[in-house]
Amino acid sequence: MENTGTKAGTIGGTFLTVAANIQNGDVVKTIVLAAIGAIVSFSVSLLMKLLILKLRKHLSKHEKGT
Repeated sequence: MENTGTKAGTIGGTFLTVAANIQNGDVVKTIVLAAIGAIVSFSVSLLMKLLILKLRKHLSKHEKGT
């Protein structure tokens, strides 16, 4: 496979075959699941940050009081 045209044809044909076999519903489902995953990940990160800040505040007040 030293010929560039052969490589390009093989890669292009493989890509088109894979693209033709992917159904529209699968693409939409993948996009929706990716968006939900990103939202959940962001929400959990934000919640953890808030919890850590409250815990640090609580611990610093407790240490100053003793």
